[in-house]
Amino acid sequence: MTSLPISRVPDPMDAPTKNWGILAPGGIATAMAHALAAFTRQRVVAVGSRSQERADAFAAKFAVPKAYGSYEALVADADVDIVYVASPHSEHRAQALLAIEAGKAVLVEKAFARSAAEARDMVDAARAKGVAAMEAMWTRFLPRTDIVRQVLADGVLGEIVTLLADHGQALTHVPRLMRPELAGGALLDLGIYPVSFACFALGTPARVTATGQLTDTGVDAQDSICLDQFPGHPHAQALLNCALRSKTPTTAAICGADARLELDGDFYTPGAVRLVRDGQAVVSPPPPLTGHQGMAYEAAHFAQLVADGQAESPLLPLDETVAIMGVLDAVRQQVGVSFPGE
Repeated sequence: MTSLPISRVPDPMDAPTKNWGILAPGGIATAMAHALAAFTRQRVVAVGSRSQERADAFAAKFAVPKAYGSYEALVADADVDIVYVASPHSEHRAQALLAIEAGKAVLVEKAFARSAAEARDMVDAARAKGVAAMEAMWTRFLPRTDIVRQVLADGVLGEIVTLLADHGQALTHVPRLMRPELAGGALLDLGIYPVSFACFALGTPARVTATGQLTDTGVDAQDSICLDQFPGHPHAQALLNCALRSKTPTTAAICGADARLELDGDFYTPGAVRLVRDGQAVVSPPPPLTGHQGMAYEAAHFAQLVADGQAESPLLPLDETVAIMGVLDAVRQQVGVSFPGE
């Protein structure tokens, strides 16, 4: 291969327009609202918060026509096609079920839930109601990820031997991440990215080995994870790390017997892909969007699914989301992290 494949990801502007309701107007919701407004034809028609004041402020900032002081009012809005759940992990199950019961398609921030059991509840409810549901793992829908997808499908790397990925940010100043009752810690906010990337590339591992360090509040400050016994990749290991006390390179590499793919940091955002073989490197063109602008791709993908009457994404099926949550469960069990009320 003298060049890398071209991404097949559509321009987010091509997706049909749907009406969105944003549930919980925090930091990630702000990033999504910016991406929707600037890089898609999607419309945010409502925002809901437990605080009318916060809903009003968000609505004013993004020219959202309706602001609700309760989540119940948001999901009851007949104009809303899609509810985007952007609250802490501890609230995902209850709020997704609220939207599903109202008959709304629901895009739930990653990690999808606190546990695989909660994720199954959400998936079962969506399937029973016949509404679309998807985890908002935006990396899966980026152009660079589609390039990786094609290279893996073509077998260019040969037998996969090692996958490396890390994600570390200095985030101990964020109160939510220090609180077990909000399902804080490094794993669900940061570790979800390398774990999901490993499962994307290799499938669901049969064995999870993990060690970690806890904060004084009992959430995980750092996790080091080895995944192996992948179906179809019997000799592969994924070596992963996440940390919330320091900024790490946040890069990823998939290393095969014949070549390797490298994704520079932050690997989970839009960026180039580098194929290295026999000492020679080929690099994909720079992406049209950068940073959290790339959230437009997942939003457009989900809007297209809803417009097409599809209940789940072929790029991130619900059963895979549940399986990934199972991997995170195994990590938490070995590291010694539990959340109140789960």
